[in-house]
Formats: sequence, structure tokens, C-alpha cells
Amino acid sequence: MSDIAPLKQEPELFNPSAQFVNNANIAGMEGYRAICAAAEEDFEGFWARHARDHISWHKPFTRTLNEEQAPFYRWFEDGELNVSYNCLDRNVANGNAEKTAVIFEADDGQVTQITYAQLHARVCQFANGLRALGIGKGDRVVIYMPMSIEGIAAMQACARIGAVHSVVFAGFSAKSLRERIIDAGAVAVITADEQVRGGKHLPLKSIVDEALDLGGCDTVNNVIVYKRTGAGIDLVPGRDLWLDTLLAEQPTTSEPEWVGAEHPLFILYTSGSTGKPKGVQHACGGYLLWAMLTMKWTFDIKPADVFWCTADIGWITGHTYIAYGPLAAGATQVVFEGVPTWPDAGRFWDMVSKHRTTIFYTAPTAIRALIKACDKDPHLHPKRYDLSSLRLLGSVGEPINPEAWMWYYHNVGNGECPIVDTFWQTETGGHMISPLPGVTPLVPGSCTLPLPGIMAAVVDEAGNELPHGQGGILVFKRPWPSMIRTVWGDPERFKASYFPQELGGKLYLAGDGAVRNEKTGYFSITGRIDDVLNVSGHRMGTMEIESVLVANPRVAEAAVVGKPDDTTGEAICAYVMLKGPRPLGDEAQRIARELRDWVAREISPIAKPKEIRFADNLPKTRSGKVMRRLLRAIAKGEPITQDLSTLEDPAILEQLRQAQ
Repeated sequence: MSDIAPLKQEPELFNPSAQFVNNANIAGMEGYRAICAAAEEDFEGFWARHARDHISWHKPFTRTLNEEQAPFYRWFEDGELNVSYNCLDRNVANGNAEKTAVIFEADDGQVTQITYAQLHARVCQFANGLRALGIGKGDRVVIYMPMSIEGIAAMQACARIGAVHSVVFAGFSAKSLRERIIDAGAVAVITADEQVRGGKHLPLKSIVDEALDLGGCDTVNNVIVYKRTGAGIDLVPGRDLWLDTLLAEQPTTSEPEWVGAEHPLFILYTSGSTGKPKGVQHACGGYLLWAMLTMKWTFDIKPADVFWCTADIGWITGHTYIAYGPLAAGATQVVFEGVPTWPDAGRFWDMVSKHRTTIFYTAPTAIRALIKACDKDPHLHPKRYDLSSLRLLGSVGEPINPEAWMWYYHNVGNGECPIVDTFWQTETGGHMISPLPGVTPLVPGSCTLPLPGIMAAVVDEAGNELPHGQGGILVFKRPWPSMIRTVWGDPERFKASYFPQELGGKLYLAGDGAVRNEKTGYFSITGRIDDVLNVSGHRMGTMEIESVLVANPRVAEAAVVGKPDDTTGEAICAYVMLKGPRPLGDEAQRIARELRDWVAREISPIAKPKEIRFADNLPKTRSGKVMRRLLRAIAKGEPITQDLSTLEDPAILEQLRQAQ
């Protein structure tokens, strides 16, 4: 990364240009402060006004916020709406019918464009097809799809009929898919024969078959298969059917199912600190409102923009900023099937140039990988492409390190595009702390200030607010419309995870540490405070990976920690004790490869440990508790300065240091 200059102790402030400020949806710090003040002065009135201004209600709400059963907050609960109607019908009626909704680029470079009218017709056919199978309001549907127009249409079709979708990232294993099908009680699975990524055809339908064959998925009546590649697959009679066959005779209009604002829109599973994934449940009205407002405020969306979020629909970013937000905003967006490094690491820049993208939103992991790629091959440097259409850049998934921020700003944005470094989570539904491009002087590595209506704070372990400059726990003091409603089927876990009694039961615990700058009040995220890793923006619980490792017949015990990684942000480091003798040399490497492949099959390739170290034991206290702080220090190569008086066998530390 030779062209990244080291940052000074006092980082430079990057101010938005006067032209950007003058044209922004929120213009200048005074405008931001005025909106924040309105939220402070009349909290419910603030949200009610925006909900009435931005959402088309079938039945208007009369109550904004119900706090009677806190922390199970309810927003706009007596109002009725349909999310798909707000994304599609409204655009067909308001003059956007012939506007391009999606520019889809396949892995091989083939481009398909679809207008709002065409997408509306396709979603209506899809909705009618689901209804023909007996699927309706409240039923759960699992979507295990490649990046595609069909994947977006499947989500929108579920929303249209009031079904609750649960999208599972199409890189998860059969076992992980099965767990989610069972937990959601899904009545159907929508999938594809294969997906295509990086020039490779990867199976999907066969993984669905394997998941269902493992047993316990008795609620599934239908498997709907999108023919992406035409690969030969088996269809189970009476259960499986091709998507094109299902939709062939369906009409292109479909009356939306009007549902209450608190009706579940989707369940999205995320890793917690225990082994069982958490089903994060979001509600229709509040989620839609925040998706729309953050498109307007954070991305400063304008009618002529071409928006590109590079995420996958299997993650929350792909829900809010592909499947729902851009469509609700009437935007034109780019959707990409492939990976940023195929056929070469210039793919992103080529697509920005080709589609005249104006807003580009990607992950720090991708940025760091592309920095390395153009260091190796200068012909792939973004400055060799025409990126003049860009006016705004974004970062998502994890804190972006200042060096990568500077490279992104100067080499992709040409020093002219603000970067919105967005902090948010699956559970928050949308951006919580982020620069606003027409407002905020930028500091590399800081997500800056909360959005209007979001009350953020840094507190100690008793819930007391800390002074600026002192690191602590990030919390949100007031509810907001797009917040998680519950953990599917486990309300007690919801309360314990997000509104712990240790903090008084009223503060939302983000699970991240943070600090505020003494001068600016800007927030910087310092990392997770629980046993959750953030690898390339994907959250994974250490317990989940440990459980899979221990399930291998070779393994007696395992502990997993994270360590900093230049590309992925955080890398998985596993310490393993085998049932047999500790392996050495080539044997250790062979078993490590075997265990990595095992984790990839059981969870996903993204969960594979980057490093596995074998030992005769793990560092434990005399009471048997694994001392993870020592494992983190060893993984980072740091000297151990902590108190070792409670450590049962100090010799284990040297063994782990030497194990590679």
C-alpha cells in the first residue's frame, strides 16, 4: 500500500464543498442541528410528521409510539400499509413507471435493465404464484438466492402478500440453512439451480435438498427454483417446481395485502455470543420509514442518481439499501452478481464508469483488497478509469481504518466526493451514526454524529454517561422506528441481549465499544464488547465456530478469538486441543486444512479460521475458565503483561506462541 501516506496525530478535517452543501437534502450544520432540535423538543411529533410525509398509508395511524410494554416498542401500530406498494405501485403512479429501477450486471458482464413498471409486473406475478401455492399473510418463506432481479422480486413478493421472508446468504452450508428453516417454521424455500460468482458455478438447489434431507423441516411444503444456469438438478415431485412454470400463467397485477405497521416484514439471522443464531425481526412501518429517510439524508438521493450498494441481499445492507430503500426512494440502482476481483480487480471501477454510477457504497474489506490489487498491478488503479460520475462514496460493515479512508477519498473520489462512514447493525435496520454529506466535516476513521432522531451515548458498565474522550459502551437512549422488535420466538433473549438489566433495562446495547472526541463530539467505534467477530463486515459468534470445531471427531476442545487483519478487518484465530497427540509440522498443517474445510462445510467459507494453533491444553484459570484475553494477546503477537496468578499452567502460553 505504498501510496497511502501515514496519518498525522491530529487528522485533517475534510469539509463538504459549498456546491454540495447548497444542493444537499440536509444543508449545513445549522440545518442538521435544527432537525435534531425538532426531534429533541417533540420526539413523537418528529417521527409522526416524517411517517405521514414519506409513507403512503392505506389506513392512517393515530398513535405514534406505544411504550407500555417496553422494550417491546410499537410504532404507528394502528396504521395499515404495504411495503411493496410503497416501493413499486407508488412509483408506477407518480411518473416513474418507465424509469429504470435496476441495472443488473451478471458475473459474465451481461447487463439487464428493468423499469419500475416491469418490476411491478414481475413482483405481482410472483405474489400471485405464491398465493396459488397457499402461501399468505404471516407465513414464513426462506429465500436462498443469488444476487439477481429474481431475488429482489422474491423479497418484494413476500412483502406484497404479507408473508414474512427470511433471506439466508447463499454461501451458508446446508446445516446453517436447515437451522434457519426450522427456527422460522418456513412453509417454502425459494432458491436457484446454481449461482455464478467469479466465473464459477456454485450449487444452491442441491444444498437446499441436503438441508431438507437432514430432517426437521417438516413445515416446508414447496421449493421454488429459479433457473439461473440450466444445470441439471433433481425436482422432488409434489414439492419442487420451477419459478418460470409457477409464474407463466399468472396475471401482472396483484392486490397488496394491507397489514398493520407492526406486522413482521422479515426475519434475518445474525450471530450472537451463543452458538444459536438470533432471528432479528423487523416490522413493516418503522423499517420502511427509516430506509426511506436514510436514503434521503445519508445518501442525499436525487432523482438523477445511479446508486450502487455492493452488498448481498443475504445481509441487512442488501435488505435496506438494495431491496427496499432505493426502490422506496424511486431511485435507479446497480445490482451486481459477481465479485470485485473477477475477471480482474478493476471490475468495480469498470462498472462505475460503464453505468455512470453517482453513489457508491461498499465495505472496507473490499477497499483494502482493491488497494492491494492495484499495488500489484498499476493498470487496475481506479485513476485509470473514468469515475467522474461519482459524487458520493460510502462505507459499511465495519469501521474503516484511516489509511484506507484516505486512499478511497483521493483515488476513487478524486478528493471531491464526501465519504459517509456508516455505523449501524442488523438490529437497527438502518444507519444510526454517520456523516451527512452536506453537513459534516469528515474525519478519517470516525462515523461522526448520530442521525436526527437518534439519541446515542457512551456509558460505563452501570449505564452512566461518560465524558467525551473516555471510552465505554455504545448505547441508544431512546427507541427509533426501524429497531429490532424481538428475537424470533425468544423474547427473553431479546431483552437480555439488547436491554440488559445491568444497564437499567431501558438503554439499547449496541454491543460495541465507542469513544467521543473531546473537541468535536464525534463517535469512533472501538470494536465489539462481546464474543462476536466482524470478518469482512460479517458478524459471527465465537461460540458458533467453537461448537462446530468441537463437533469434529478429532477435536477435544477449541477456543476462537479475533485478531486484526489488513484485508478483512478481523481474522479468525482458533486454538485447538485434539483428542490425540498434539500434531507438529506437516501433520499439523494437514489437520488444520481439514478443520478449515470442516468449518466451511458446517457454517460457511467466511467462517474458516485464518489461523489454527494446536496445543496440549488451553490457558485456563484454576476454576476451568478459558482466559481469552491471553489468547487475544498471543494472536496479536503482543507481550503478555496481564496478571497470570490465576492461570493453571503458564507453560501452555509458550507452547501456543510457538505453534503456527
